[in-house]
Amino acid sequence: MDDKIQRSRTEEVHEALRLAILEQGLRPGARLPEDAIGESFGTSRTIAREALGRLAVEGLVELKRNRGAFVAAPDLEEGREILSVRNGLERVVVQTLAGHISTQQQKTLREHVGMEREASSGTTPHRPVRLSGEFHLLLARMTGNQLLSRYITEVVSRCSLVFASHGRPHSSECAVAEHEAIVDALVAGDFEAAALVMQRHLDAVAARTLPPLRAGTDIRDVLARYAAESTDTRKPD
Repeated sequence: MDDKIQRSRTEEVHEALRLAILEQGLRPGARLPEDAIGESFGTSRTIAREALGRLAVEGLVELKRNRGAFVAAPDLEEGREILSVRNGLERVVVQTLAGHISTQQQKTLREHVGMEREASSGTTPHRPVRLSGEFHLLLARMTGNQLLSRYITEVVSRCSLVFASHGRPHSSECAVAEHEAIVDALVAGDFEAAALVMQRHLDAVAARTLPPLRAGTDIRDVLARYAAESTDTRKPD
């Protein structure tokens, strides 16, 4: 097969698998057999393997020795670490864009937010989640910084897996309003306001989606109440 054609087919399979994962058609932990992927797309196992390798680099797929490929399933602690990294990267994005959004970029962002709003009232539950993530990827690409865009793509994708694994049902309407506020702040050129809106948005997404942090499981914490009750009921010697 011509190298250019093979690259194109690999990109096609890679993007289709990525979409299936982000829209939760393929759930965290799902096995990804090369032969089944090749059969589904009418292509070779080699191309399927290359596409899976790309997804592994992006953190969406885990390649396990002698077991094959699986949709990544980050635990809750790892998810909170990913969100922490994302907060820092998103701050760089708004710092770069504040006051430097062209008229065409404004139009593109507002059209995207419009699609999010329309999807939030639709019947496809996972489309709003994907569009919400794509809003952040769009902002990153607008910076013109390819390295930053690549990092944002990875952390946003990983966040989608965290939400799929541990998320609670919630409305996407709040996220749409928050995205509108981010665009308004960027257009106004107020970096501090844009950074604050972005931080509040990401905090709100985590609060709406992830379960609250639980108290530690130190044995002393667990036994404290029982020790107190034991003291109260102890008979005098």
